[in-house]
This record gives sequence, structure tokens and C-alpha cells, in this order.
Amino acid sequence: MAKMWAGRFGKETDSRVNDFNSSIRFDSRMYAHDIEGSKAHAAMLAAKGIISEADGKAIVGELEQIKKDIRSGKLEIDMTAEDIHMFVEQELTKRLGDVGKRLHTARSRNDQVAVDIRMYLRDEVVCIKALLKELIGALGGIAADNVETVMPGYTHLQRAQPVTLAHHLCAYAEMFLRDASRLTDASKRMNLCPLGAGALAGTTYDIDRDMTAELLGFDGPTANSLDSVSDRDFCMEIAAAVSIIMVHLSRLSEEIVLWCSWEFKFVELDDAYATGSSIMPQKKNPDVTELVRGKCGRALGDMTTLFAMMKNLPLAYNKDMQEDKEAIFDAVDTVKLCLSTITPMLATMTVNKENMAAAARKGFINATDCADYLVKKGLPFRDAYKATGVLVARCIELGAVLEELPLEEYKKVCPTFDSGVYEAVNLLNCLKGRRTYGGPAPEQVKKELENIKILAEKI
Repeated sequence: MAKMWAGRFGKETDSRVNDFNSSIRFDSRMYAHDIEGSKAHAAMLAAKGIISEADGKAIVGELEQIKKDIRSGKLEIDMTAEDIHMFVEQELTKRLGDVGKRLHTARSRNDQVAVDIRMYLRDEVVCIKALLKELIGALGGIAADNVETVMPGYTHLQRAQPVTLAHHLCAYAEMFLRDASRLTDASKRMNLCPLGAGALAGTTYDIDRDMTAELLGFDGPTANSLDSVSDRDFCMEIAAAVSIIMVHLSRLSEEIVLWCSWEFKFVELDDAYATGSSIMPQKKNPDVTELVRGKCGRALGDMTTLFAMMKNLPLAYNKDMQEDKEAIFDAVDTVKLCLSTITPMLATMTVNKENMAAAARKGFINATDCADYLVKKGLPFRDAYKATGVLVARCIELGAVLEELPLEEYKKVCPTFDSGVYEAVNLLNCLKGRRTYGGPAPEQVKKELENIKILAEKI
């Protein structure tokens, strides 16, 4: 395929350079956005009298037909083309002749690719947010069924204090709500149109940048032509937001991996979302969550690629920036794949409530409540803390738990104890007493779930 820029050169480009330089194998996915950008540009050129109205209509009509032909498979994208922009323009010229050649008036591939990738990512952000909303809904559904399902809360992966499964899952729902908010913010900053910036210094044609911005659904045109073509902040910002989503998914996945193990057995995955072993017939492996955990590193790598690519580039456009697309496309593909797989996995898993309760009973996670019981009777907290530590050691020695320890054992350590201590260390009472805003008391968790539902609807 002939190069659009071949006039300056006296010999053919080496085939290896062609292959090295080409981006169509990955930027071809933006064909619809490239065509929509070109349609808006052609309509503006015609409206401003830069090309004739008849030429403008012909270009817009044929571009729409090219899009339909690609979508239906009638037109196959030529993978020997340099990029999707050149392929579309050359196909247009093939169909319309000189009329097609007028499309690129007052435009450069620099502002063209900048608008394409913004439009593409704008659509992808909408898709990712929809997947986040589904995930939050799945977490909320499980949580609503487990408002009083007692389990240990952990610090340092050691049993620490009582929580509920609902409270635990709400913590992840809050993370994913923040993720959606980050994407919304990034999308707002991205939603300015670089068309009209040209190669770097605008154009001498009397174009209407506000018109193209409006036609393409942008909030307005970008303010500086140099920045317009050299800005990839939006790629870095979306990659960073995606990386944080993947970190949250990885943390959740790690919990599921642990909870599926025989050592925990808090949950069991549906057979449709687990795999077996080629040699050990008893195995049921949580491969989905392990892969999500692994793919987190991939998304972090994509983000690092974008930051490293941009860190030392002078203004304006540099060919290095072609590397933006593979990285951001992969990050977006990865998070979409992970979200769309983990959500039904969670929705179909079985919660083993009794195993969670048994773990809670064995972990002395009501020790703080025991100490607080003494504090409420007037003992300084540090003295109460020490007395409770002695009691825990005595329980371990006797093979007992605080709920079962005889009252005389309590009184040996501190005479302030009376029979009311058993109410204080009852696990469900420990939970119900944590009624502060954001706490695990069932009444508070129900309020949080309502708020999560309201916020999720706004995503």
C-alpha cells in the first residue's frame, strides 16, 4: 500500500521498518471511532466552506458505508496498512477519488489519533463502570444474606475482632465504588476534543473546533495545540485507575483463595468456576481468583509502560507515543475480563456460615470486649488489657474459650468480674455493640448496604 507521505522520499521504506513502524495490528480496533471523528471533521469543513457541501455529504456518507462494511465483514482491514487512519482514508479515496483526498484538509494524524483514543477510552470507561456496578451488586447481594454471619476479622492474618461476612464484603464494595469514582473523574478530564490542533501548531484554515467537539460529544476543544497532540495524561490516569481496580480485585481474590482452602473452608466455589488437577482427583482449585491475582501484575506493568514512555518526551508528538495504545488497550482488556469473570463466580459461591462461626469462637476475638467490660466497671484500660491477656493464656492452658471459662477463673484474675461478663463476650453481642458509624453491628451494616445501593445506581 502506497504511503500517504511518500512525496518527500526518493526510495522505498525497508520492509522491516514498515513492520516496525506499523500500528494497525492493534489500533484497528479504533476503526469506528476513527470514522466518527472523520465524519465530524468533514461536516465541519463543509459547514465552514473549506470543502463543498456536496463533497462533505459524499465523504460522510461513504465513511458511514465503510464502517458498515467493516462491521459486517464485507470489508477486511488491510493489515499491511501503516495504521487504521491511513487504511480508512485510502479506502475512502479508492471509492471517491479526489473527493476522498479532501478529507485530511486542516487535519494531521497527530490530532486524529488523539481524538480517536479519547473517544475509544471514553466508551471503555463506560463499560468498565458497568462491570463494577455488577460486581458491587453481587457483593451487596451476598452481604444482604449475611448481615449476622459472624466471622473473625483479621490483622496480620491473625484472628483479631468479630465482624460479619456482610461487613467484610461491604469493605470491598466501598473500594469498587471509589474505583468507579476515579474513572468518572478521569473521563471528565479526558472529555475535551483535540481535533483542530493539527500536527502541533493548529491550522491556517478557518475551522470551527467547537463544532467538531460538539458533534463528537466532547465538552469543548482542548486549549493548547501543543498539549493537544502530546498529552497522554488520560491514558496514564485511566491505567492508574485500572491498576487500583486490579489491586482491589487481587486482594479480594487472595481472600477467596484462602477461604476456599481446607484450612479455612469459609466458602466453596461453584463447580463452573473451579478446576481440577491432572493427577490429584480430590482437588478443586480456585483458578479464576489465582489468575485475577496474577493479571494484577500485568495491569501494573501496563501502567508502568505508559509512565516510562512519557517521562522524557519533549513537546510535541513523538513516535514513542505509539506505544500508548498497546499498553492502555491491554490494561482495559485485562480489567474487563477479570471483572466479567469474578462477578458470576462470587454470585454462585456457597458460604459456609458454621465454619466462619467456629473460627470466630476459637480465636479469642472477643478479648477486647472482655477488657472493655472491665473498663466500663472503672478499671483503667491498661490494667483491663493485662487481666484479659492472663485470661486468654489460662483459656489456652485449659483448652477453653472465654465464653466457657468458669466465673471463678475470671475472679482469680480480677475480682471485678461478675456473671455479666458472659453477656459481654457473647460474639453476637460483641457485634451488636459496635454500633458506631461504619461499624459491623448488623443495624449499621444494613444502613451501609442501603447507601452502597444508592451510590451504585449513580455509577
